[in-house]
Amino acid sequence: MRKIRILAAALGAVLGASIVLSGCSSTATVKKGAGAQENGAKGGETKDGAVYTKLYGAEASTLNYLVSSSEADYKIGANCIDTLVEYDSKGQIKPGLATDWSYDDASLTWTFKLREAKWVDHTGASVGEVTAQDFVDAMKYQLSPENESANVQNLFGIIANAENYYNGQVYKGGPDKDGKVWETVDFSTVGVKAVDSHTLTYTLDKEVPYFLSSLAYIVYMPAYGPQLESLGKEFGTGADKMYYNGAYYLEEYSPQEKHVLKKNPLNYDAASVYIEEIQEIYNAEYNTIGPEMVKRGEVDYAEISADILDDWLKGEDTKNLVSRERPKTSYSYFYSFNFNPQFDAQYEPENWRKAVNNESFRKALFYGLNKTKEVAVIEPSAPDDFVLSSITPKDFTYNADGVDYAEVGEMKNLSQTFDEAKARGYKDQAMKELSALGVTFPVKVLMPYNPSEINWDKECQVVKQQMESLLGTDFIEIVVEAGPADGFLTEVRRGGKFALMKCNWGADFADPETWTDPFYQSKGESGYDLGYKYGNIAKAIEEGTPSAEAAKEYFELVDAAKEIKVDINARYEAFAKAEASLINHAFVLPYSISVSKYVATKLDVFDGQYAPFGVSNLRYKGQHLLDHYVSMEEYKANRAANEK
Repeated sequence: MRKIRILAAALGAVLGASIVLSGCSSTATVKKGAGAQENGAKGGETKDGAVYTKLYGAEASTLNYLVSSSEADYKIGANCIDTLVEYDSKGQIKPGLATDWSYDDASLTWTFKLREAKWVDHTGASVGEVTAQDFVDAMKYQLSPENESANVQNLFGIIANAENYYNGQVYKGGPDKDGKVWETVDFSTVGVKAVDSHTLTYTLDKEVPYFLSSLAYIVYMPAYGPQLESLGKEFGTGADKMYYNGAYYLEEYSPQEKHVLKKNPLNYDAASVYIEEIQEIYNAEYNTIGPEMVKRGEVDYAEISADILDDWLKGEDTKNLVSRERPKTSYSYFYSFNFNPQFDAQYEPENWRKAVNNESFRKALFYGLNKTKEVAVIEPSAPDDFVLSSITPKDFTYNADGVDYAEVGEMKNLSQTFDEAKARGYKDQAMKELSALGVTFPVKVLMPYNPSEINWDKECQVVKQQMESLLGTDFIEIVVEAGPADGFLTEVRRGGKFALMKCNWGADFADPETWTDPFYQSKGESGYDLGYKYGNIAKAIEEGTPSAEAAKEYFELVDAAKEIKVDINARYEAFAKAEASLINHAFVLPYSISVSKYVATKLDVFDGQYAPFGVSNLRYKGQHLLDHYVSMEEYKANRAANEK
């Protein structure tokens, strides 16, 4: 058994090992006079214990972090629920609720020793001790089909017998759609155990190189067992319908009005929580109202959109109010083609279905998108710094020899995709091939956007103008359409109501496998599991389209890579081959890393937790509220200090 005790001096080494191994205003009021210093000049003091205020424009669909895989839903849970491990401001792993841990190679069992910690309610009153059983009960809740957790598949093939238990509850001794019989099994067979009140074990289904890093994700968060049992599906439906053990507790949750998070004084690490209260005020027009409220010192954060950025950077009263978000590699943006269109007849879904299954058609759009021009909507000064030629960003993880995964194997052969000559050549080829199949031109390309996301509408218009100009309106007609602000993910992307759309994925753990999750679909005897996968590539196989063989190739390459558990270099080479296949067949169009938005903020963005996976980047713990808005000069100095 390997025993691992994390000490401050060893944090860097442990991280390395874990990566290698692994329109109307709200009626709510906001505070007045947020302490803006004249011109946002550098200097001033922190305001520890103060209230941090910001606006938001899209409501969460649930607070239940055990069932939702949407960041908009679980960002409150990220701040209110502690995890076994967490990360510091430099991305170094450190103890969370677990003080130390060990791993038994022979039994594939991880053992975690828990610290003393408390659960509190929405008033901050203590309601019980955090115990190992809370992790067990949370996992059982997720594995209970009636709770409809979107996270449950993250446990399949990882935690021993998790899939057997879940499907046993679904089919109760009967066959699934593939004819496989799933007998009911007792939950005691699932690989999660409370050895005693402060000793937790996870037994894995197989060797999982990245398991330790995955513990900073929502699927391994605890919940207070007695409350889960009493509330069932009502858990997480209000501030008073869940308990909290994290840096904050949720005092108020008034949908489309206000969220209030209060510092949890009973948290084991309360001394590292410097902001006393977080107020999130709903306003559907937060994109335009936020910057004006910054000028009046009424909010502590606002995004500065592209249409006002130049004026703010030049204005004497605003130029020192603008800085940026922290650069991160935890998100990758890409354009997904939809192989299972469910949009309205006016957008000609059957015509699209034929077109998207033609590789020449996809490649015409693949090579026709000028990513630099689109990224420039958000980042006009250095857009190429953010453009990607792969799905996995650079500096995400490294193989056993310290080589960036983005430079491993076939990944290093992926290059910038914009090529006007290739785009026009594939257009001509596609028109010949598709005309023979009865496709009508121009092909309508439905491209929706979320109106609550700042600048997304402008990006779509740039794509429309640029690609229609290059490829011709005799070939494509890009239809830009606003989707719903609330429930966009479920209604549009998961609902299949798009043809081509910018999507994103955030890493869940430190291994290339995490970047296959949006696309890879497992196959049973009767077909592929469509689930919520981006674009449903497997539809090409099910329908026997011309793209079926290329889709099979990608899935088989992912299967092969997943089976390599110990030889990290071989594992990364195999995943690189799979990712290159996905991209070279133009099933997906790589776009950019998460572009650091221009913002007005009173936070030093380098104060907080950071990791290129999990929930760390969403947390306010460790951040100080300043008495002034951070200038670009100060931002650069903070970044340089953090890199030392």
